[in-house]
Order: sequence, then structure tokens, then C-alpha cells
Amino acid sequence: MPIDRIIIVGGGTAGWMTAAALSKLNDADKVEIILVESEQIGTVGVGEATIPPIVDFNRLLEIDESEMLSAIQGTFKLGIQFVNWGKLGDSYIHPFGNYGYEMEGLTFHHIWHRLRQAGDKRPIQVFNPETMAAYYGRFARTPENQREDLPPINYAYHIDAGRYAQFLRRYAEKRGVTRREGRVSDVALDGETGFVTSITMDNGETISGDLFVDCSGFRGILIEQALETGYEDWTHWLPCNRAVALPCARDDGSPPLPYTRATAHSAGWQWQVPLQNRNGNGHVYCSEYMEDDEAHRILVGNLAGKPTADPNFLRFVTGRRKKFWNKNVIAIGLSAGFMEPLESTSIHLINTGINKLIALLSLDRVTTVQENAYNRLTGKEYERIRDFLILHYCQTSRNDSAFWNYCRNMSIPDSLAEKIELFRTNGQIFREDDELFTETSWAAVMMGQGIEMQGHNAMADTIDLATLKPEVDEIEKSISFLVQHMPAHKEFLSQYCPAAE
Repeated sequence: MPIDRIIIVGGGTAGWMTAAALSKLNDADKVEIILVESEQIGTVGVGEATIPPIVDFNRLLEIDESEMLSAIQGTFKLGIQFVNWGKLGDSYIHPFGNYGYEMEGLTFHHIWHRLRQAGDKRPIQVFNPETMAAYYGRFARTPENQREDLPPINYAYHIDAGRYAQFLRRYAEKRGVTRREGRVSDVALDGETGFVTSITMDNGETISGDLFVDCSGFRGILIEQALETGYEDWTHWLPCNRAVALPCARDDGSPPLPYTRATAHSAGWQWQVPLQNRNGNGHVYCSEYMEDDEAHRILVGNLAGKPTADPNFLRFVTGRRKKFWNKNVIAIGLSAGFMEPLESTSIHLINTGINKLIALLSLDRVTTVQENAYNRLTGKEYERIRDFLILHYCQTSRNDSAFWNYCRNMSIPDSLAEKIELFRTNGQIFREDDELFTETSWAAVMMGQGIEMQGHNAMADTIDLATLKPEVDEIEKSISFLVQHMPAHKEFLSQYCPAAE
């Protein structure tokens, strides 16, 4: 059957990102797009940190960055600071951007290790502009006419997820997307194919469709409740299953930091996401090792100011649907799976889910080939991200609680075990299946968690130290010059995208 009508079930970040991207189809006037949501059903809305691909998503939609950030009171993000993860008192930054640059085909951390063995004491962080700018609280976008010897600045956003969804709703509705208010009370399936044919609203209205996108969150109204797709549980590797979210003011008047902070506690970790007018905060924890009241108490005791709302308690099971595309239903967002917000991948997985849907979409019909390709590619993506998240938990020397004892001793996927051992042996990192995280990302977290390189790529020893050191010195000087000439993050925001009332 041809696809004449696409129904999106659920709003929030996932629903309106999907609607905004698909609204481009209205330019050709070939398909009708309807989004169904209920104001009575709250959205999770705790994912307020993003990673750099979100910049490309907004550019694809031709959204003005400064207008968007002003409307949602957003800030810039250069990376994530991890506190108390490898051991108590430790701190490191996972930056957006590379350490140095490739030399003789070698990733920079091999060059750095060669110099370190020769007596160079500089930490690898001084060779990354995002890390140094984050430490000094500075930010600037890369100008088009920047000197060639200066590195670019890679960034993402801190966003108010609710405001971002509202911004995209206005965008999508201007481009022909129709919104229907109400709850879904029933789902009709074709008796022969098992495809979803229509949904019934709580007011009795029936809305038929040809392709359905499930953005209904953890409930998975279509993908799970109607189609019984099944769920792959990853609790063994990612044991946190609760979160409490709580925004707060910055009572001390401190400026918004240009990075996210993740601070490990006794049975999980706390996020701090600085917006222009407040901080987004939350405590992710494991109910087997911590009660809700204790988690809330720890969170409140580590805020930068007074809470500005009631706490929002969430329950989840880390993992993924056994199928992301089942018959004529595609699950995007929390309905597809959840791997906790540790590396800000939740909104990114919405983004890539939409990208793959658009790439595979044919308005002629839904085929098994499309379904299989989407499921295979998305499954690999989830597994690679899963391994990266597990790395933060399993590679720790913390032994101060039962939770960290479990994480340190748990079995891990073979794919991750191989990556760790290769890096420890000679710093080698193989990226597979077009995975999200770069070699720098893996190296930053491995070293930050306490994994030491015992060697480096043998080809690094063929580079003459007499010529290598001056070139590396120039990298450090260029980064230092760049950061020193950046304005403070708060100053940049006030000039570029001041928060709208």
C-alpha cells in the first residue's frame, strides 16, 4: 500500500524532532503528517544535554542557531566532565574534538605516548582545544576566516528539552504538520498482515494511517503494547534503573559552565546541565543499592542552588527493543530503548533514528528489506554505544560501596573486552560499523578511567624526535593562543543568543 499518511504517536523531543524532519515532505505535498499527543501525559524531559551531531540536525532543518538557543535558553557544551569515576577525587573531561591531529597516519595519542616515554611530562589534555576552553570557562564558535594553524571548535548544546520540543512544534506546524490532542485508547491491526491500520482516541475519534512512528516513550504504545515486539534487557551491564530529576537556580551567581558534569556517587551518578537561567540536575542510581529517599537527599545536597520544581522520579530498564522497525511501526526515542543519559546519547539516538528512517523511506510501500536494514544498523549502533557506557562503570578502582564492587567485577561484552585489551597493549582503537564515538573519545575515557597504555603503535618510533617535538609544541601554542582570545562563555551567550523572556 502506498504511504499517504504518516502518524506520529507522542510528542516531546522525539515526536517533534521527527515531525520537524518529516515536515519537509510537505513541500512536495505527497503525504499528510499527523502528530498525536496529550497534554495530560507528561514527557520525561530530563535529557537536556546533547552531542555535536545535533548541530547538523538543526542545520539540515535550516534553523537559525542563535534564534533557537535564545528561545530555549540554551548554552554551549564542549564536552563532559567526569568526577569520582576512576576513583574518588579523580576528574577528567571527555572532549568534543581530537587531541592534536594525525601524524604519519597515526592518531595523536600514539605520538603523545612516544614523547611521554622520552620524558615529556605534559598531560594529553593540553593538546585539545575543547578541554582547555572548558577548564577556563570560555567559548567561541569557529569563524569562517580563522587562521589555518588554529584548530576548529567542536560543540553541542545544553537545552531545555521542553522548550526545544515547543520550538520544533512551531516549526513543524508552520510546515503543515497537524497536531491532534488526546490519548490513544485503542490500536487496530490488520488481521492478515498484522500492520497497524488506525488508532482510536479517548474521545472516540479514529485516525487511520499507512506508516506509524512510535514516540510514546517507555510505554511503547504501538511497538510493544500493540505489536508485542519484545525487549532486550541490559541491566547486567548497565544496572542503574532509577533517576530523580530536579532543576535548580544558581544562587551563587556563577556563570553557566560550557560543559556537562557527571559526578559519581555511591550507587550511581549525578548530572549537572547548565542552562542560561538555571541548572538541570538529576541523580541516576540503582534501586538494588539505594532507596529513592536517599537518592533524592544526595541530589538535593549537591545542588548549586534552591530547587525550582518538585522532584521527578523515573523508572526504567536499560536495553533496547528486539526490533526498532516492526511491520509498519518505527520506534524512535525512549520507545526504542534506553541506555541512561551518561554520554548524552538519548537525543542523539532520536536524531540517528530519524536519519535512517528518512534514508530508507519510500512512499510507495513498506518492505521487509527496509525493516531488516533499519533493525540491523540501529542494533549495531545501540551495541557500540552500550559498550562505551559500560566502560565508565567496569573500569574503576572504586571499592567504597557494593554498587562499585559489582561494576568492577561484572562480566562485560567480548567486544568491549577486546577494545580495552588492545588499548592497554599499544593504544590501538578500532572503530567498527561507523560507530558514534571517535578514537579520541575512547582514548579520553579509557585513560580517564585509569587504563594506562603500555605501549604505542610501532610506527610512531619511526618519527624523528628532533622534528616531532617542535611540531607538537606548536600544537600546544596554537591551542593556548586560541583559548586565550575566546570570551567567557557567559559573555558569548549574552551577545550571541541571550535568553528570551
